[in-house]
Amino acid sequence: MSEFNILQERYSPRGGGIEIDLTPFGYEGEKMSAYRNYLGGGIIGRVQNDCTILFWEDNDALCELADELNQYYYLRQVDIYDEYELLD
Repeated sequence: MSEFNILQERYSPRGGGIEIDLTPFGYEGEKMSAYRNYLGGGIIGRVQNDCTILFWEDNDALCELADELNQYYYLRQVDIYDEYELLD
């Protein structure tokens, strides 16, 4: 998995997100995020992406990077859930 230059990250049972700098990938000053929303009733939504580059979804390299970021975020969030279960 790629080494991400993480700008912000927050994980919780109610969602959260992670934001990375895209400069190391050749997009100076641009950012990408992966996030998950809380839908209510103990249900969270799927991991989604956003990017400061317009029409990034049409760029195969950025879509692959978004998939990697989603996996990274998901795995980190699973770790958080395990920690919360230990607290119960």
